[in-house]
Amino acid sequence: MEDLLSIGGRLINNRLFIGTGKFSSYPLMKDVLGCAQPDVVTVALRRVDTGSKQDNILDYIPKTCIVMPNTSGARNADEAVRIARLAKASGAGNWIKIEVIQDNKYLLPDNIETLKATEILVKEGFVVLPYMSPDLSIAKRLVDAGAAAIMPLGSPIGSNRGIKTKELVDIIVREIKIPVIVDAGLGRPSEACECMEMGCAAVLVNTAIAIANDPVNMAKAFKDAVIAGRCAYLAGLSSTRICAAASSPLTGFLRR
Repeated sequence: MEDLLSIGGRLINNRLFIGTGKFSSYPLMKDVLGCAQPDVVTVALRRVDTGSKQDNILDYIPKTCIVMPNTSGARNADEAVRIARLAKASGAGNWIKIEVIQDNKYLLPDNIETLKATEILVKEGFVVLPYMSPDLSIAKRLVDAGAAAIMPLGSPIGSNRGIKTKELVDIIVREIKIPVIVDAGLGRPSEACECMEMGCAAVLVNTAIAIANDPVNMAKAFKDAVIAGRCAYLAGLSSTRICAAASSPLTGFLRR
């Protein structure tokens, strides 16, 4: 059987979501998406202009992708809701990634305002995926509010520091019944693999791919790492031990 992820009534095969904010050009982004073949791509609303006679980012995203606008730039729930409504009115669909950030230094999400925006937009029929600091209490409230998935950060946006929040994310994965997608901070394919081995439903990557010396091959590396991590999780990882455990018998083989 195919191992498909279901979010908002849509079946998703590729558990690598890709952000589009850091690519040096749209043609490069198109090549990356063509290689990685993601099912979900995130875009900032300010980059979506369906009426533009010049380059529009949507022209470079495969039609098979789910385009998920984010509310980048929102500093409170009201601004996030306004951006989400504008995105839907522009024809970008009803998927929305909630980003509410007041902290300019570390770009950490405001969980309380994120929860408020989620409650409003779910009632309006949006498929809401909130970006959040990993906190089990807030995660449970987001589930109760109707979030389709939650997106805890691995480390600060664009930092490439990996999953510094691993223990907190692991708790959420164990306790939350909706998909958990690690978003922000992953710098290496091995870190994406680690997230998937933990049981995360997917990962979202932008900076680590976009600023690589070879973004196309880096996208392929992340795609393969996500597949490997998911396979390992489904297979069941062996438990760790303090002492050694011989893989072959240590006695009896010299007896006659």
